[in-house]
Amino acid sequence: MDRIVECVPNISEGRDRGVIDAVAAVIDEVEGVRLLDVAPGADTNRTVITFIGPPDGVAEAAFRVVRRAGELIDMRRHRGAHPRHGSTDVCPFVPVRGVSMDDCVALARAVGRRIGEELGFPVYLYEAAALRDDRRNLATVRRGEYEALAEKLGTEAWRPDFGPNAWDDRTARAGAINVGARGFLVAYNVNLNTRQKRIASQIALDIRDAGRARRDEAGRVVKDADGKNVLVPGPYRLAACKAVGWVLSEFDRAQVSINLVDTAVTKPHEAFEACRASARDRGVRVTGSELVGLIPEGDLLAAGRHYLRQAGQSAGVPRRMLIETAVQSLGLRELGPFEPAERILEYRAGLVDGPLASMTARQFVDEASTDSPAPGGGSVAALSASQAAALVAMVANLTVGKKGYEGVQERVKAVAEEAQELKDALLDAMDRDTAAFDRVMAAFALPRASEDQRAARDLAIAEATREATRVPLSVLERAARVLELAAEVGEIGNASSLSDAGVAVLCGAAGAEGAYYNVLINLAALADLDASGEPGFAVRARERASVLMAACEATAAAARGAVRGRLEAGA
Repeated sequence: MDRIVECVPNISEGRDRGVIDAVAAVIDEVEGVRLLDVAPGADTNRTVITFIGPPDGVAEAAFRVVRRAGELIDMRRHRGAHPRHGSTDVCPFVPVRGVSMDDCVALARAVGRRIGEELGFPVYLYEAAALRDDRRNLATVRRGEYEALAEKLGTEAWRPDFGPNAWDDRTARAGAINVGARGFLVAYNVNLNTRQKRIASQIALDIRDAGRARRDEAGRVVKDADGKNVLVPGPYRLAACKAVGWVLSEFDRAQVSINLVDTAVTKPHEAFEACRASARDRGVRVTGSELVGLIPEGDLLAAGRHYLRQAGQSAGVPRRMLIETAVQSLGLRELGPFEPAERILEYRAGLVDGPLASMTARQFVDEASTDSPAPGGGSVAALSASQAAALVAMVANLTVGKKGYEGVQERVKAVAEEAQELKDALLDAMDRDTAAFDRVMAAFALPRASEDQRAARDLAIAEATREATRVPLSVLERAARVLELAAEVGEIGNASSLSDAGVAVLCGAAGAEGAYYNVLINLAALADLDASGEPGFAVRARERASVLMAACEATAAAARGAVRGRLEAGA
Protein backbone atom coordinates (compact mmCIF):
# COMPACT_ATOMS: atom_id res chain seq x y z
CA MET A 1 0.00 0.00 0.00
CA ASP A 2 1.40 3.38 -1.01
CA ARG A 3 -1.12 5.40 1.04
CA ILE A 4 -1.80 4.20 4.57
CA VAL A 5 -4.07 5.61 7.27
CA GLU A 6 -4.44 4.24 10.77
CA CYS A 7 -7.71 4.35 12.70
CA VAL A 8 -7.93 3.67 16.44
CA PRO A 9 -11.57 3.56 17.61
CA ASN A 10 -12.06 3.07 21.34
CA ILE A 11 -15.36 1.34 22.09
CA SER A 12 -17.05 1.41 25.49
CA GLU A 13 -16.92 -2.32 26.13
CA GLY A 14 -13.97 -4.17 27.63
CA ARG A 15 -15.56 -7.15 29.35
CA ASP A 16 -17.96 -8.90 26.98
CA ARG A 17 -15.74 -10.68 24.46
CA GLY A 18 -18.72 -11.50 22.28
CA VAL A 19 -19.51 -7.82 21.78
CA ILE A 20 -15.85 -6.91 21.28
CA ASP A 21 -15.33 -9.61 18.66
CA ALA A 22 -18.54 -8.70 16.85
CA VAL A 23 -17.48 -5.07 16.54
CA ALA A 24 -13.95 -5.93 15.41
CA ALA A 25 -15.27 -8.45 12.86
CA VAL A 26 -16.74 -5.74 10.62
CA ILE A 27 -13.22 -4.50 9.82
CA ASP A 28 -12.36 -7.70 7.98
CA GLU A 29 -15.36 -7.13 5.72
CA VAL A 30 -13.66 -4.15 4.06
CA GLU A 31 -11.21 -5.00 1.28
CA GLY A 32 -7.66 -3.75 1.79
CA VAL A 33 -8.12 -2.94 5.48
CA ARG A 34 -6.10 -4.89 8.04
CA LEU A 35 -6.99 -5.33 11.70
CA LEU A 36 -3.80 -4.98 13.73
CA ASP A 37 -4.80 -5.08 17.37
CA VAL A 38 -7.74 -5.48 19.76
CA ALA A 39 -6.84 -4.49 23.33
CA PRO A 40 -9.67 -4.82 25.88
CA GLY A 41 -9.49 -3.55 29.46
CA ALA A 42 -11.84 -4.95 32.08
CA ASP A 43 -11.36 -2.19 34.66
CA THR A 44 -11.69 0.60 32.11
CA ASN A 45 -14.50 -1.32 30.34
CA ARG A 46 -13.03 -0.11 27.10
CA THR A 47 -11.36 -1.69 24.07
CA VAL A 48 -8.80 -0.05 21.81
CA ILE A 49 -9.07 -1.32 18.24
CA THR A 50 -6.34 -0.56 15.69
CA PHE A 51 -6.53 -1.06 11.93
CA ILE A 52 -4.83 0.35 8.85
CA GLY A 53 -5.40 0.55 5.13
CA PRO A 54 -5.99 2.91 2.23
CA PRO A 55 -7.95 6.07 3.11
CA ASP A 56 -11.29 5.09 1.56
CA GLY A 57 -11.20 1.60 3.02
CA VAL A 58 -10.31 2.85 6.50
CA ALA A 59 -13.15 5.40 6.35
CA GLU A 60 -15.64 2.67 5.48
CA ALA A 61 -14.35 0.35 8.21
CA ALA A 62 -14.52 3.14 10.79
CA PHE A 63 -18.14 3.85 9.92
CA ARG A 64 -19.01 0.17 10.26
CA VAL A 65 -17.29 -0.04 13.66
CA VAL A 66 -19.31 2.93 14.94
CA ARG A 67 -22.54 1.47 13.55
CA ARG A 68 -21.96 -1.98 15.08
CA ALA A 69 -20.87 -0.60 18.45
CA GLY A 70 -24.00 1.57 18.52
CA GLU A 71 -26.13 -1.51 17.91
CA LEU A 72 -24.51 -3.65 20.61
CA ILE A 73 -23.50 -1.24 23.40
CA ASP A 74 -26.02 0.47 25.66
CA MET A 75 -24.36 3.44 27.35
CA ARG A 76 -27.13 3.62 29.97
CA ARG A 77 -25.60 0.52 31.57
CA HIS A 78 -21.92 1.34 31.03
CA ARG A 79 -19.54 1.73 33.97
CA GLY A 80 -15.75 1.92 33.79
CA ALA A 81 -12.67 3.71 35.10
CA HIS A 82 -11.89 5.53 31.83
CA PRO A 83 -13.66 8.76 30.79
CA ARG A 84 -16.15 8.05 27.98
CA HIS A 85 -18.77 9.82 25.91
CA GLY A 86 -20.41 7.17 23.75
CA SER A 87 -20.53 3.61 22.48
CA THR A 88 -17.59 4.50 20.26
CA ASP A 89 -15.94 7.03 22.51
CA VAL A 90 -13.27 8.19 20.09
CA CYS A 91 -12.54 7.45 16.44
CA PRO A 92 -9.28 9.15 15.41
CA PHE A 93 -7.59 8.96 11.99
CA VAL A 94 -3.79 8.99 11.92
CA PRO A 95 -1.50 9.51 8.89
CA VAL A 96 1.00 6.67 8.48
CA ARG A 97 2.44 6.77 4.97
CA GLY A 98 1.72 8.74 1.81
CA VAL A 99 -1.02 10.82 3.43
CA SER A 100 -1.01 14.17 5.22
CA MET A 101 -2.77 15.39 8.32
CA ASP A 102 -5.05 17.40 6.02
CA ASP A 103 -6.05 14.14 4.33
CA CYS A 104 -6.96 12.68 7.72
CA VAL A 105 -8.92 15.80 8.66
CA ALA A 106 -10.97 15.40 5.48
CA LEU A 107 -11.55 11.72 6.31
CA ALA A 108 -12.62 12.49 9.88
CA ARG A 109 -15.09 15.15 8.78
CA ALA A 110 -16.55 12.97 6.03
CA VAL A 111 -16.97 9.98 8.37
CA GLY A 112 -18.35 12.24 11.12
CA ARG A 113 -20.94 13.67 8.75
CA ARG A 114 -21.95 10.19 7.63
CA ILE A 115 -22.32 8.99 11.24
CA GLY A 116 -24.54 11.94 12.05
CA GLU A 117 -26.69 11.70 8.93
CA GLU A 118 -27.00 7.92 8.48
CA LEU A 119 -26.88 6.69 12.08
CA GLY A 120 -28.41 9.65 13.86
CA PHE A 121 -25.67 9.82 16.51
CA PRO A 122 -24.36 13.17 17.82
CA VAL A 123 -20.80 13.71 16.56
CA TYR A 124 -18.16 16.06 17.93
CA LEU A 125 -14.97 16.68 15.95
CA TYR A 126 -11.76 17.10 17.95
CA GLU A 127 -8.03 17.81 17.63
CA ALA A 128 -6.94 18.58 14.04
CA ALA A 129 -10.43 17.81 12.67
CA ALA A 130 -12.19 20.29 15.00
CA LEU A 131 -14.38 22.92 13.37
CA ARG A 132 -14.16 25.08 16.49
CA ASP A 133 -11.00 25.96 18.40
CA ASP A 134 -12.68 25.33 21.75
CA ARG A 135 -13.29 21.73 20.73
CA ARG A 136 -9.76 20.75 19.76
CA ASN A 137 -9.06 19.33 23.23
CA LEU A 138 -10.84 16.01 23.71
CA ALA A 139 -11.07 16.55 27.46
CA THR A 140 -13.03 19.74 26.84
CA VAL A 141 -15.42 18.06 24.41
CA ARG A 142 -15.95 15.13 26.79
CA ARG A 143 -16.29 17.23 29.96
CA GLY A 144 -18.89 15.67 32.25
CA GLU A 145 -18.71 12.50 30.17
CA TYR A 146 -21.78 10.55 29.08
CA GLU A 147 -23.75 11.59 32.17
CA ALA A 148 -23.61 15.28 31.17
CA LEU A 149 -25.05 14.75 27.69
CA ALA A 150 -28.67 14.91 28.88
CA GLU A 151 -28.14 18.54 29.95
CA LYS A 152 -25.70 19.58 27.19
CA LEU A 153 -27.62 18.32 24.18
CA GLY A 154 -30.36 20.70 23.16
CA THR A 155 -28.27 23.76 23.97
CA GLU A 156 -26.64 25.92 21.33
CA ALA A 157 -23.29 25.84 23.12
CA TRP A 158 -23.10 22.06 22.81
CA ARG A 159 -24.70 21.61 19.41
CA PRO A 160 -22.90 18.64 17.80
CA ASP A 161 -20.89 19.19 14.63
CA PHE A 162 -23.05 16.53 12.97
CA GLY A 163 -26.14 14.61 14.00
CA PRO A 164 -29.03 15.49 16.31
CA ASN A 165 -28.82 18.12 19.00
CA ALA A 166 -31.31 16.25 21.14
CA TRP A 167 -31.44 13.84 24.05
CA ASP A 168 -33.75 10.95 23.18
CA ASP A 169 -33.80 7.17 23.47
CA ARG A 170 -31.39 6.71 20.55
CA THR A 171 -28.90 9.23 21.90
CA ALA A 172 -29.25 7.85 25.43
CA ARG A 173 -28.29 4.41 24.16
CA ALA A 174 -25.40 5.36 21.86
CA GLY A 175 -24.10 8.53 23.55
CA ALA A 176 -21.96 10.96 21.54
CA ILE A 177 -19.20 9.93 19.12
CA ASN A 178 -15.93 11.89 19.05
CA VAL A 179 -14.22 11.77 15.66
CA GLY A 180 -10.78 13.29 15.19
CA ALA A 181 -7.52 13.47 13.27
CA ARG A 182 -4.22 13.42 15.14
CA GLY A 183 -0.69 12.19 15.19
CA PHE A 184 0.18 8.83 16.68
CA LEU A 185 -0.98 8.58 20.30
CA VAL A 186 0.61 6.13 22.70
CA ALA A 187 -1.63 4.91 25.53
CA TYR A 188 0.78 4.02 28.28
CA ASN A 189 0.23 3.11 31.95
CA VAL A 190 2.87 3.21 34.68
CA ASN A 191 2.50 0.73 37.55
CA LEU A 192 2.99 1.65 41.22
CA ASN A 193 3.62 -0.40 44.35
CA THR A 194 0.60 1.14 46.07
CA ARG A 195 -3.15 0.59 45.98
CA GLN A 196 -3.92 4.24 46.70
CA LYS A 197 -5.59 6.08 43.82
CA ARG A 198 -4.79 9.38 45.57
CA ILE A 199 -1.05 8.85 45.13
CA ALA A 200 -1.42 7.85 41.48
CA SER A 201 -3.55 10.97 40.90
CA GLN A 202 -0.96 13.22 42.50
CA ILE A 203 1.77 11.76 40.27
CA ALA A 204 -0.50 12.31 37.25
CA LEU A 205 -0.93 15.96 38.23
CA ASP A 206 2.85 16.29 38.58
CA ILE A 207 3.53 15.13 35.03
CA ARG A 208 0.58 16.14 32.86
CA ASP A 209 0.82 19.05 30.47
CA ALA A 210 -2.23 20.86 31.86
CA GLY A 211 -0.75 21.01 35.35
CA ARG A 212 -2.70 21.14 38.61
CA ALA A 213 -5.05 23.60 40.25
CA ARG A 214 -3.39 26.44 42.16
CA ARG A 215 -4.38 26.66 45.84
CA ASP A 216 -4.25 29.60 48.21
CA GLU A 217 -2.75 29.57 51.71
CA ALA A 218 -5.99 28.15 53.08
CA GLY A 219 -5.90 25.29 50.60
CA ARG A 220 -8.76 26.61 48.47
CA VAL A 221 -8.62 26.26 44.68
CA VAL A 222 -7.89 29.61 43.03
CA LYS A 223 -10.33 30.67 40.30
CA ASP A 224 -9.88 33.15 37.48
CA ALA A 225 -12.31 35.91 36.47
CA ASP A 226 -14.42 33.40 34.51
CA GLY A 227 -14.65 31.04 37.47
CA LYS A 228 -12.25 28.48 35.99
CA ASN A 229 -9.48 26.84 37.98
CA VAL A 230 -6.08 28.52 37.69
CA LEU A 231 -3.61 25.83 36.66
CA VAL A 232 0.10 25.71 37.39
CA PRO A 233 2.65 23.26 35.97
CA GLY A 234 3.69 20.33 38.12
CA PRO A 235 7.36 19.74 39.01
CA TYR A 236 7.74 17.03 36.35
CA ARG A 237 5.48 18.50 33.68
CA LEU A 238 5.66 16.83 30.28
CA ALA A 239 4.45 18.52 27.11
CA ALA A 240 1.80 16.69 25.04
CA CYS A 241 0.98 14.46 28.02
CA LYS A 242 -2.43 13.73 29.53
CA ALA A 243 -2.59 11.68 32.72
CA VAL A 244 -4.96 10.47 35.43
CA GLY A 245 -4.57 8.12 38.37
CA TRP A 246 -6.68 5.03 38.93
CA VAL A 247 -6.66 1.65 40.63
CA LEU A 248 -6.23 -1.48 38.55
CA SER A 249 -8.23 -3.93 40.66
CA GLU A 250 -7.32 -6.91 38.48
CA PHE A 251 -3.71 -6.53 39.60
CA ASP A 252 -4.39 -4.93 43.00
CA ARG A 253 -2.35 -1.79 42.33
CA ALA A 254 -2.63 1.84 41.32
CA GLN A 255 -1.55 3.10 37.93
CA VAL A 256 -0.77 6.40 36.31
CA SER A 257 -2.74 6.21 33.06
CA ILE A 258 -1.06 8.33 30.39
CA ASN A 259 -1.91 9.43 26.88
CA LEU A 260 1.14 10.72 25.04
CA VAL A 261 -0.55 12.66 22.27
CA ASP A 262 2.65 13.46 20.37
CA THR A 263 5.63 11.19 20.98
CA ALA A 264 7.77 13.47 18.84
CA VAL A 265 7.50 15.80 21.86
CA THR A 266 7.42 13.38 24.80
CA LYS A 267 8.35 9.72 24.55
CA PRO A 268 7.27 6.85 26.82
CA HIS A 269 10.63 6.49 28.57
CA GLU A 270 10.50 10.19 29.49
CA ALA A 271 7.06 9.68 31.04
CA PHE A 272 8.33 6.59 32.86
CA GLU A 273 11.26 8.51 34.35
CA ALA A 274 9.03 11.46 35.34
CA CYS A 275 6.71 9.05 37.16
CA ARG A 276 9.69 7.45 38.90
CA ALA A 277 10.87 10.84 40.15
CA SER A 278 7.40 11.86 41.39
CA ALA A 279 6.85 8.45 43.00
CA ARG A 280 10.15 8.79 44.88
CA ASP A 281 8.96 12.11 46.27
CA ARG A 282 5.93 10.30 47.72
CA GLY A 283 7.76 7.31 49.15
CA VAL A 284 6.47 4.83 46.59
CA ARG A 285 8.12 3.30 43.57
CA VAL A 286 7.38 2.48 39.97
CA THR A 287 7.44 -1.26 39.36
CA GLY A 288 6.90 -1.42 35.61
CA SER A 289 4.60 -0.20 32.89
CA GLU A 290 1.97 -1.32 30.43
CA LEU A 291 1.32 -0.47 26.80
CA VAL A 292 -2.29 -0.31 25.60
CA GLY A 293 -2.56 -0.98 21.88
CA LEU A 294 0.37 -0.44 19.54
CA ILE A 295 3.48 1.72 19.61
CA PRO A 296 5.71 3.04 16.81
CA GLU A 297 9.06 1.29 16.59
CA GLY A 298 10.91 4.59 16.89
CA ASP A 299 9.57 5.18 20.41
CA LEU A 300 11.01 1.91 21.70
CA LEU A 301 14.26 2.44 19.80
CA ALA A 302 14.59 5.83 21.52
CA ALA A 303 14.03 4.19 24.91
CA GLY A 304 16.59 1.48 24.20
CA ARG A 305 19.19 4.06 23.18
CA HIS A 306 18.44 6.16 26.27
CA TYR A 307 18.99 3.33 28.74
CA LEU A 308 22.10 1.99 27.00
CA ARG A 309 23.64 5.46 26.93
CA GLN A 310 22.67 5.97 30.57
CA ALA A 311 24.62 2.82 31.41
CA GLY A 312 27.65 4.04 29.46
CA GLN A 313 27.18 1.31 26.85
CA SER A 314 27.07 1.54 23.08
CA ALA A 315 23.63 2.24 21.63
CA GLY A 316 24.92 1.33 18.18
CA VAL A 317 23.40 -2.14 18.29
CA PRO A 318 20.74 -3.83 16.11
CA ARG A 319 17.13 -2.77 16.46
CA ARG A 320 16.06 -6.01 18.12
CA MET A 321 18.60 -5.42 20.91
CA LEU A 322 17.48 -1.82 21.38
CA ILE A 323 13.87 -2.95 21.62
CA GLU A 324 14.64 -5.69 24.14
CA THR A 325 16.57 -3.17 26.24
CA ALA A 326 13.53 -0.88 26.16
CA VAL A 327 11.11 -3.65 27.09
CA GLN A 328 13.21 -4.72 30.06
CA SER A 329 14.02 -1.19 31.24
CA LEU A 330 10.38 -0.07 31.13
CA GLY A 331 9.12 -3.28 32.74
CA LEU A 332 6.67 -3.84 29.90
CA ARG A 333 6.28 -7.54 30.75
CA GLU A 334 5.30 -7.00 34.39
CA LEU A 335 1.56 -7.46 33.89
CA GLY A 336 1.68 -9.83 30.95
CA PRO A 337 3.62 -10.92 27.87
CA PHE A 338 5.06 -8.34 25.51
CA GLU A 339 5.97 -9.60 22.06
CA PRO A 340 7.45 -6.88 19.80
CA ALA A 341 6.09 -8.58 16.69
CA GLU A 342 2.57 -8.15 18.09
CA ARG A 343 2.85 -4.73 19.74
CA ILE A 344 4.93 -2.59 17.36
CA LEU A 345 2.90 -0.85 14.66
CA GLU A 346 5.38 -1.26 11.81
CA TYR A 347 5.85 -4.96 12.53
CA ARG A 348 2.12 -5.70 12.64
CA ALA A 349 1.58 -3.68 9.46
CA GLY A 350 4.45 -5.33 7.57
CA LEU A 351 6.20 -2.00 7.06
CA VAL A 352 9.65 -3.19 8.20
CA ASP A 353 11.94 -5.58 6.33
CA GLY A 354 10.63 -6.36 2.86
CA PRO A 355 10.77 -9.77 1.19
CA LEU A 356 14.47 -9.58 0.31
CA ALA A 357 15.70 -8.15 3.61
CA SER A 358 13.75 -10.88 5.43
CA MET A 359 15.44 -13.72 3.54
CA THR A 360 18.24 -15.86 4.89
CA ALA A 361 21.59 -15.47 3.18
CA ARG A 362 21.02 -18.77 1.35
CA GLN A 363 17.55 -17.74 0.17
CA PHE A 364 18.75 -14.39 -1.16
CA VAL A 365 21.75 -15.80 -3.02
CA ASP A 366 19.62 -18.58 -4.48
CA GLU A 367 16.98 -16.09 -5.63
CA ALA A 368 19.61 -13.83 -7.18
CA SER A 369 21.08 -16.78 -9.07
CA THR A 370 17.89 -17.61 -11.01
CA ASP A 371 16.89 -16.35 -14.45
CA SER A 372 14.66 -13.68 -12.87
CA PRO A 373 16.12 -10.19 -13.51
CA ALA A 374 15.27 -9.09 -9.96
CA PRO A 375 16.79 -9.07 -7.44
CA GLY A 376 19.80 -8.04 -9.44
CA GLY A 377 22.87 -5.89 -9.25
CA GLY A 378 21.11 -2.98 -7.57
CA SER A 379 19.90 -5.07 -4.64
CA VAL A 380 23.26 -6.83 -4.37
CA ALA A 381 25.05 -3.45 -4.32
CA ALA A 382 22.77 -2.29 -1.50
CA LEU A 383 23.44 -5.51 0.42
CA SER A 384 27.19 -5.11 -0.02
CA ALA A 385 27.07 -1.56 1.33
CA SER A 386 24.89 -2.68 4.26
CA GLN A 387 27.45 -5.37 5.14
CA ALA A 388 30.12 -2.70 5.14
CA ALA A 389 28.05 -0.62 7.56
CA ALA A 390 27.57 -3.68 9.78
CA LEU A 391 31.32 -4.24 9.97
CA VAL A 392 31.88 -0.57 10.80
CA ALA A 393 29.44 -0.89 13.71
CA MET A 394 31.15 -4.10 14.83
CA VAL A 395 34.63 -2.55 14.92
CA ALA A 396 33.28 0.49 16.77
CA ASN A 397 31.49 -1.70 19.33
CA LEU A 398 34.62 -3.82 19.82
CA THR A 399 36.44 -0.60 20.74
CA VAL A 400 33.89 0.49 23.36
CA GLY A 401 35.23 -0.07 26.86
CA LYS A 402 38.64 -1.28 25.70
CA LYS A 403 41.76 -0.26 27.58
CA GLY A 404 44.00 2.01 25.58
CA TYR A 405 41.11 3.57 23.65
CA GLU A 406 39.81 5.89 26.36
CA GLY A 407 40.24 8.97 24.19
CA VAL A 408 37.87 7.76 21.44
CA GLN A 409 35.04 6.24 23.48
CA GLU A 410 32.37 8.83 22.71
CA ARG A 411 33.37 8.92 19.06
CA VAL A 412 33.21 5.16 18.49
CA LYS A 413 29.81 5.02 20.21
CA ALA A 414 28.54 7.69 17.83
CA VAL A 415 30.04 5.86 14.84
CA ALA A 416 28.34 2.63 15.89
CA GLU A 417 24.94 4.32 16.09
CA GLU A 418 25.31 6.01 12.71
CA ALA A 419 26.53 2.81 11.10
CA GLN A 420 23.50 0.90 12.38
CA GLU A 421 21.17 3.50 10.85
CA LEU A 422 23.02 3.29 7.54
CA LYS A 423 22.89 -0.51 7.64
CA ASP A 424 19.11 -0.52 8.08
CA ALA A 425 18.54 2.07 5.35
CA LEU A 426 20.69 0.08 2.93
CA LEU A 427 18.86 -3.15 3.73
CA ASP A 428 15.61 -1.35 2.98
CA ALA A 429 17.09 -0.23 -0.36
CA MET A 430 17.46 -3.88 -1.40
CA ASP A 431 13.68 -4.16 -1.60
CA ARG A 432 13.16 -0.65 -2.90
CA ASP A 433 15.49 -1.36 -5.81
CA THR A 434 13.59 -4.49 -6.82
CA ALA A 435 10.23 -2.73 -6.36
CA ALA A 436 11.42 0.12 -8.59
CA PHE A 437 12.45 -2.37 -11.28
CA ASP A 438 9.04 -4.05 -11.04
CA ARG A 439 7.35 -0.68 -11.57
CA VAL A 440 9.42 -0.14 -14.72
CA MET A 441 8.34 -3.54 -16.05
CA ALA A 442 4.70 -2.78 -15.19
CA ALA A 443 4.93 0.51 -17.08
CA PHE A 444 6.32 -1.27 -20.16
CA ALA A 445 3.29 -3.61 -20.01
CA LEU A 446 0.78 -0.75 -20.32
CA PRO A 447 -1.38 -0.72 -23.47
CA ARG A 448 -0.14 1.17 -26.51
CA ALA A 449 -2.85 0.67 -29.11
CA SER A 450 -3.68 4.38 -29.50
CA GLU A 451 -1.60 7.52 -29.62
CA ASP A 452 -2.92 8.61 -26.23
CA GLN A 453 -2.08 5.24 -24.72
CA ARG A 454 1.42 5.36 -26.15
CA ALA A 455 1.98 8.84 -24.73
CA ALA A 456 0.70 7.78 -21.31
CA ARG A 457 2.86 4.66 -21.42
CA ASP A 458 5.98 6.65 -22.29
CA LEU A 459 5.34 9.04 -19.41
CA ALA A 460 4.79 6.15 -16.98
CA ILE A 461 8.00 4.43 -18.11
CA ALA A 462 9.93 7.69 -17.75
CA GLU A 463 8.70 8.29 -14.20
CA ALA A 464 9.31 4.67 -13.18
CA THR A 465 12.81 4.88 -14.63
CA ARG A 466 13.51 8.07 -12.68
CA GLU A 467 12.49 6.29 -9.50
CA ALA A 468 14.66 3.33 -10.49
CA THR A 469 17.53 5.84 -10.70
CA ARG A 470 16.81 7.50 -7.38
CA VAL A 471 17.17 4.26 -5.42
CA PRO A 472 20.75 3.37 -6.46
CA LEU A 473 21.66 7.04 -6.18
CA SER A 474 20.56 6.94 -2.53
CA VAL A 475 22.65 3.77 -2.07
CA LEU A 476 25.65 5.55 -3.54
CA GLU A 477 25.16 8.49 -1.17
CA ARG A 478 25.00 6.20 1.86
CA ALA A 479 27.92 4.08 0.65
CA ALA A 480 30.03 7.22 0.50
CA ARG A 481 29.30 7.87 4.17
CA VAL A 482 29.92 4.22 5.09
CA LEU A 483 33.35 4.42 3.47
CA GLU A 484 34.21 7.53 5.46
CA LEU A 485 33.26 5.74 8.68
CA ALA A 486 35.12 2.59 7.66
CA ALA A 487 38.27 4.63 7.06
CA GLU A 488 37.82 6.31 10.45
CA VAL A 489 37.40 3.10 12.49
CA GLY A 490 40.38 1.69 10.62
CA GLU A 491 42.39 4.54 12.12
CA ILE A 492 40.94 4.88 15.65
CA GLY A 493 39.29 1.50 16.25
CA ASN A 494 40.43 -1.65 17.98
CA ALA A 495 43.64 -2.76 16.24
CA SER A 496 42.63 -6.40 16.66
CA SER A 497 39.75 -5.70 14.28
CA LEU A 498 41.78 -3.91 11.61
CA SER A 499 41.08 -6.62 9.04
CA ASP A 500 37.34 -6.17 9.66
CA ALA A 501 37.68 -2.47 8.98
CA GLY A 502 39.52 -3.36 5.78
CA VAL A 503 36.74 -5.70 4.63
CA ALA A 504 34.23 -2.91 5.40
CA VAL A 505 36.17 -0.69 2.97
CA LEU A 506 36.12 -3.37 0.28
CA CYS A 507 32.39 -4.07 0.67
CA GLY A 508 31.60 -0.37 0.77
CA ALA A 509 33.60 0.26 -2.39
CA ALA A 510 31.86 -2.62 -4.19
CA GLY A 511 28.45 -1.37 -3.09
CA ALA A 512 29.26 2.15 -4.21
CA GLU A 513 30.49 1.17 -7.64
CA GLY A 514 27.61 -1.26 -8.13
CA ALA A 515 25.12 1.49 -7.29
CA TYR A 516 26.95 3.85 -9.66
CA TYR A 517 26.58 1.36 -12.51
CA ASN A 518 22.86 1.09 -11.84
CA VAL A 519 22.44 4.86 -11.89
CA LEU A 520 24.20 5.03 -15.26
CA ILE A 521 22.25 2.24 -16.91
CA ASN A 522 18.94 3.78 -15.85
CA LEU A 523 20.00 7.20 -17.08
CA ALA A 524 20.88 5.64 -20.43
CA ALA A 525 17.37 4.19 -20.68
CA LEU A 526 15.86 7.52 -19.66
CA ALA A 527 17.62 9.29 -22.54
CA ASP A 528 15.44 7.39 -25.02
CA LEU A 529 12.18 8.28 -23.25
CA ASP A 530 9.97 11.32 -22.97
CA ALA A 531 11.55 12.81 -19.84
CA SER A 532 8.98 15.57 -19.42
CA GLY A 533 7.72 16.13 -15.91
CA GLU A 534 11.10 16.62 -14.26
CA PRO A 535 13.35 18.78 -16.44
CA GLY A 536 17.05 18.41 -15.78
CA PHE A 537 16.68 15.23 -13.72
CA ALA A 538 19.13 13.20 -15.80
CA VAL A 539 21.79 15.92 -15.80
CA ARG A 540 21.53 16.47 -12.05
CA ALA A 541 21.55 12.76 -11.27
CA ARG A 542 24.60 12.11 -13.47
CA GLU A 543 26.53 15.00 -11.94
CA ARG A 544 25.67 13.94 -8.40
CA ALA A 545 26.61 10.32 -9.07
CA SER A 546 29.93 11.31 -10.64
CA VAL A 547 30.89 13.48 -7.67
CA LEU A 548 29.93 10.76 -5.19
CA MET A 549 31.76 8.03 -7.10
CA ALA A 550 34.93 10.10 -7.25
CA ALA A 551 34.76 10.70 -3.49
CA CYS A 552 34.17 6.99 -2.85
CA GLU A 553 37.14 5.98 -4.97
CA ALA A 554 39.42 8.44 -3.20
CA THR A 555 38.27 7.41 0.27
CA ALA A 556 38.47 3.70 -0.51
CA ALA A 557 41.91 3.92 -2.10
CA ALA A 558 43.38 5.79 0.87
CA ALA A 559 41.72 3.49 3.42
CA ARG A 560 42.76 0.30 1.60
CA GLY A 561 46.33 1.50 1.42
CA ALA A 562 46.40 2.39 5.10
CA VAL A 563 44.84 -0.89 6.24
CA ARG A 564 47.01 -3.06 3.98
CA GLY A 565 50.14 -1.19 5.01
CA ARG A 566 49.45 -1.68 8.71
CA LEU A 567 48.55 -5.35 8.27
CA GLU A 568 51.62 -6.11 6.15
CA ALA A 569 53.77 -4.36 8.74
CA GLY A 570 52.22 -6.51 11.46
CA ALA A 571 49.74 -3.81 12.57
